Formats: sequence, structure tokens, C-alpha cells
Amino acid sequence: MTETRRDAIRIALGGSAALAVAPFAAERAFGNAQRPVLSRVCSPPVPAWGNAIEGRRKADFGNGHYRNPIIAGDYADPTILKDGNDYYLTHSAFDATPGLLIWHSRDLANWVPLCTALAKPLGTVFACDIVKHNGRYYIYIPFMKASWSPELASFANTYVIHADHITGPWSDPVDVGVGGFIDPGHAVGEDGHRYLFLSGISRVRLSSDGLRADGPVEQVYGGWRYPDNWIVEAYSLEGPKITRRGEWFYLFSAVGGTSGPATGHMVIVARSSSIHGPWENCPHNPIVRTQTEDEPWHSRGHATAVEGPGGKWYLVYHGYENGYHTLGRQTLLEPLAWTADGWPRALGGDLSKPLPFVRAGAAAPVPQQSDDFTKDSLGPRWTLHVDVQPVGPLASIGAGVLTLTGKGAGPQDGTVVTQQVGERAYRVEVALDIDEGAEGGLLLYFNDRLFFGMGCDGKQMRTYGGGRVSHWREPVPNTRRLHLAIENDHHALTYYWSLDGKTWTRHGVRAETSGAHANTMNDLSSLRPALFAAGKGAVRYRNFRFVAKD
Repeated sequence: MTETRRDAIRIALGGSAALAVAPFAAERAFGNAQRPVLSRVCSPPVPAWGNAIEGRRKADFGNGHYRNPIIAGDYADPTILKDGNDYYLTHSAFDATPGLLIWHSRDLANWVPLCTALAKPLGTVFACDIVKHNGRYYIYIPFMKASWSPELASFANTYVIHADHITGPWSDPVDVGVGGFIDPGHAVGEDGHRYLFLSGISRVRLSSDGLRADGPVEQVYGGWRYPDNWIVEAYSLEGPKITRRGEWFYLFSAVGGTSGPATGHMVIVARSSSIHGPWENCPHNPIVRTQTEDEPWHSRGHATAVEGPGGKWYLVYHGYENGYHTLGRQTLLEPLAWTADGWPRALGGDLSKPLPFVRAGAAAPVPQQSDDFTKDSLGPRWTLHVDVQPVGPLASIGAGVLTLTGKGAGPQDGTVVTQQVGERAYRVEVALDIDEGAEGGLLLYFNDRLFFGMGCDGKQMRTYGGGRVSHWREPVPNTRRLHLAIENDHHALTYYWSLDGKTWTRHGVRAETSGAHANTMNDLSSLRPALFAAGKGAVRYRNFRFVAKD
């Protein structure tokens, strides 16, 4: 079994005393237009985005232009479906349950979450493909074998789920019968048959219902080779997506490795007049690549070409934000043009400036991060980080309470729920009640090996740093009810605790997290707010609040 997601990809591709304070003073009120003032010694230049709830970034400026990311946060490997005037998008879910959050848009810049399609993963979920064929929706999923999925036959296993409506109900996963490949991409050939293109780039024909392989897996395309002196992570030919335009089938894929050096990941294109090839490489490959480390977006790739409103074309792909790799691979949108001889050209450059788009209808609201736990928000807002197959439910939401059932000895093997975040500076706070024998707390969580924050068992507080209990012991009263808060000021973390949610005590130690990302942890994840329960008993959370700052 592989140790990390990046290892799996490589195999698949062959290749002192606390201070009493009241932070934010009168500006602490959540849910209004006031914004907190976070102190920092040095402030880098910050570009502007549209205004959104909780001070969050919004792609749409409201004037016919947008600025990337279109979906902020760790939403990697986007797969997009144009369905009439509607667009649907989903991403790699990795170890999250419920998984495969589906987003909806009418104009490619404004996105709202609709539903989750995968109630329970069979393994770690890598890059999928969402398609519609003969009136039915399909999502092709590579499940990677994990410690909690021993029943899977191969280290990489292609399954499919389907539904008659985009919001479901979605079927249970069906085994397509293909092992050892990732990144499925669905296509229909001029012969009317359905195919899955796979990492490598290989291809297998599907049965007419799209639910099983109907023939052998065959190598069909060898990729495009960049100069040997280019600074990349690895060759890693992956992410095949087929677009049919006019007489041509266009094969968009990625090489260079999905993380690693800023100039690695890139988008290449080949075309053929037949789904069976031969494939001719684009004369100006790669069509997308970060040229220098100074650009605002690094490691850009895994693209799909899509026709937007007004007949305008775009590429949808992911990339790391310069200086904020901790946020993971975010979803980006780049305008696309077609040359007179039928090749695509990306028009966005380094994506540092606002770009034009055609809005269809009113601007969509950015989803709220804060949660009063009155409605079930598992899936759209919170996901359970899976590291074992649970015997019973570990998380439930309702009546103003998120209840987590404890297990394990701490965040490394406890019950953990996380929330994706796309802001570069923010504050989170929550109230918690802790059962005897349990531990709960507030974290910024990367994975089970790396997390930062505070835990409390009613008798003492534990400080977590670098994925382990710190030497620091914060003195707190013996209590099973308290409030915790974390300010993330552009990677500098400050912790607080309070007995009443009004008067706050600053924790006596801070942390710095700029290195908490894929290139140091060898795992394709992000640093995000989390709540946990360990030990025996339950932890109940109330009134989670989020507020962002530029």
C-alpha cells in the first residue's frame, strides 16, 4: 500500500504566560459587514477580489470581469460538464466523506454547491470525470487502495456512479473492471461507442450502458516531450480530457507533475480526426505553463476545454497560489481562443489581472463558512476525514449541535471533520462541550501527520504543532465547556480560549505554517479548519464562526 497520494500518482503514472485579550474588540461581531484587523509586521501587496459574505474572496467583480480563483480552496482536478445552459463541476474528494461535492454555474465564474454524489468512498478518491450520456449522468471515479479499503483489487480501481438527475439519487459505485490507472476521461467516438481514456495515455472501450469495460486497455498516445532542462517534478502524463469540436477530437492532458516546482505542471494538446487516432501534437505545446516562480499561480494543469456563454471558450484547471500552497490546488478559469488552423490558444497569461466573461443572470452568493449547526451541513460544508471504515456514525448535525464520537488518542487517529477554506487570512472560533474521557478541540489540519491547534479534555489543554503534542501546556480552568479560536494571519497562527465567548485569553505560544503543503508533506492536501473528538465519549460543538481578512 502506498504511503501518500503523491506516491500513488507516481506508481499509477510509472514515473511563557498567557495574555488576557479581547481580539477584534467591537469589530468581533460575526455575520455583519465589519472586518477584523489582524496585525502583522510585513504586509505583501494583496490584489482585490469581489466582495462576499464574511469578507471572503469572490471571483465576480460585478462589472463583466472576474479574478481567479473561481472556486477558492483545495478543489483539485476539476472535471466540468456543460449541460445546455448549465455547468456542473466536481473535484477529487480524496479521504472525505460525504464526497464529490457537485457545483453549479450558469457562467463559469459564479459557482454554488448543489449536493454530494458519493455517500461513502470505497478508497481514496482521485481525479474523476463527470459526463452526461443519453439523458443520464455519470461520474467515473478512481478509488485508490487505503488502509481502510482492503477489499479493493488493485492500488487504483475505476468505478462509476450514475443518476437520472444531477442532484441524485446517485447509485452505489459500480466496478468498471479496470485496475492500475487513474484520471478517467469519458468520450464518445465517431463510431458511436463509449470510451474511457486513462493515465498513460491508455484507453478502454465501454459497454453501451457505460458501466463496464468492453475490451482490453490499450496504449493510444505517448504525450508531448518538453526540453530536458525544464524544471519539473516528473513527466507524469495524466488527466486526459476529450473535447470534440468540428471535425476534430482534441485530447487535453497534463505533464510535469501535479505539484513540485512552480514551473512543472502544464497543459498539452493533441488532436485527431478519429477517436482511434493517430494523435497529432499541438505545434505550440504546452498551451499553459507557469514560466517563472514570480507568477501568481504555480503548477497549473489538469485542464478541460469548455464552451461558455456567448460561444466563448475557456480552460478550467487547477493551480497553487504563489505564497499560499497551504490552500491546496484551487480551481482556475482561463479564456481560450481557436486559431485559424484549428488549434487552441490560452489567453490569460499568468492570470494576475481581471479577465472578461459573459455573466448569465445574477451573481451567485459565495457559500457561507460559519455554521450554527441547525441544518445538516455534512457534505456541502463539513466532511469527515476517513482513516478507518467506521462501525457506526461518527458525526451528526442538528438542533444547533455538531456531535462527534470520540475514537483514538488524538487528532492523528481521532474523529476529524474539516472545512475547505480559500482565504489567506481568517479567524475561526467555536464553543465545545466535552464528555468525561473525551478530548475535543479546534485545529488547522493538513492530514493525520500534520496539524496545529488546541485540544482539551476538561482538565488540561494540549497544544498541537507539527502533528504532535507540543511541550507547551496552557493553563486553563478545569471545565468541560469552553470556547476556542484560531487566527491565521497569512501563515502566523495565534490561539485563544475563553469561558464565555466574550473575554478571550491569548495562548502563550504561536505557530508558523507556510511550509504545511504538498511539497513538504508529500501529500496532495491543504491546511484547513477542523474539529475533532478523541478518547471515549462525545464532543459537542456549537456556533462555529468564520471571518476573513485580505
